[in-house]
Amino acid sequence: MPYKPQSEPGKTDYQPDVQITTLGEKIGDPAAPADFPKHILRFRNDRWDQSVGLDELSEEQWLNHFGKFEPLADNLDPPLALRYHGHQFRTYNPEIGDGRGFLFAQLRDHEQRLMDLGTKGSGTTRWSRTGDGRLTLKGAVREILATEMLEALGVNSSKTFSVVETGEQSMRGDEPSPTRSAAMTRLSHGHIRIGTFQRIAYEKNEKLMHQLVAYCLDHYYGGAQSGDPAAELFAHATREVAKLAGAYMTAGFVHGVLNTDNINITGESFDYGPWRFTPYWEPAFTAAYFDHEGLYCFARQPEALHWNLAQLASALRLIADSDPLVETLETFPKAYGTAFTEHFCWRLGVVSEGFEKDRDLVVAAEKGLAAKTTHIDRFFHDWCKMDDLAKPDELDPEFADFGSLIAERGRSRKPNSRYWQQPEPCSMHIDEVESIWNAIADKDDWSPLSKKIENIRNMGQALRNG
Repeated sequence: MPYKPQSEPGKTDYQPDVQITTLGEKIGDPAAPADFPKHILRFRNDRWDQSVGLDELSEEQWLNHFGKFEPLADNLDPPLALRYHGHQFRTYNPEIGDGRGFLFAQLRDHEQRLMDLGTKGSGTTRWSRTGDGRLTLKGAVREILATEMLEALGVNSSKTFSVVETGEQSMRGDEPSPTRSAAMTRLSHGHIRIGTFQRIAYEKNEKLMHQLVAYCLDHYYGGAQSGDPAAELFAHATREVAKLAGAYMTAGFVHGVLNTDNINITGESFDYGPWRFTPYWEPAFTAAYFDHEGLYCFARQPEALHWNLAQLASALRLIADSDPLVETLETFPKAYGTAFTEHFCWRLGVVSEGFEKDRDLVVAAEKGLAAKTTHIDRFFHDWCKMDDLAKPDELDPEFADFGSLIAERGRSRKPNSRYWQQPEPCSMHIDEVESIWNAIADKDDWSPLSKKIENIRNMGQALRNG
């Protein structure tokens, strides 16, 4: 089916629906938030607070819940630091879990999806090890920018819900220190990770594995429809993770740390650290300074996600036969290819004509982008500004093949919005990220961040109007 981005959030009433506790005490451990010296509201997601019915909270109430982490009505009390394991840069680590955050609440959104409110930087937990459980304010600002940009570009992403500056100073080896700290809350369609299943398999807890599979099917995928729930869940996860891989590539996004503990069972992108957007179509572009081998570079992201799914299949073998899992795993390359071409056509704003023809168009576009004469965002922006498809002569020479192919297409979206009339595309490269942060760090000037969010959302609206 044609690619469809997530719909604009709508209004709903607050509907608490705590389900995670049905999995028992082994899914997580009670946690307590840190007692911060200050609570300064720096960001409140004024779209998604409506989606979960929390838009009527006053600023004082908001800070009580998302700065002091007083429980929401009829919700989790205490919050839970979730347990999981994970492969980190392909090395298995059984000593991890929610070390600087916890699951704070569960509730329903405007589409009646079960959503989690999870924290980052809210203090130490049982799984903090030697960490301080804190988040730098810069890290929180970067996550706002990542999630807003990805949402606008049609990537299935968690939403930065709230950022509260805490008045503390943190020491970090990769940032000028001491640096300001923050407590962040994200809204996500679940926090069940591939690493969650890995931990249960490691512990050989068949009962909990059956319960977790049922939980995920019931709350994320509409319930079991077959006699092999584990294989069914794996098929869902494979399809959604393939979509995520395709969306990452079309967006030019490099997550940076695609470990199995950072991959959600719903295929939703989350937990942003050293992310970057590559300016050019550069296969070896790497986001994390510590990724010395380029394991998670731009072009290797689909491979990394495929490998992670193999680890999920391995974990599910605790309760399922291997054959259907392997058969599903082998469908990933085709599922990724289809997702990538569909998402690429969506961002182009052209009518999809099926995988074979779409692939030819996308390959021609990649050929032009690989010449590195045009930024990815400028290509999509300038192309969409054209009023007439049949103007291949207006494209750079590197895109001659693309121009010939696209002249035969029809539009799925008219380039009429103000966004397409802007001279510059909305990009998110590292120099602008640093400039936005420097305004905050040097002058406590939050206006560049606010303006950027407005521009990103305008782009997202322009992309959805089709």
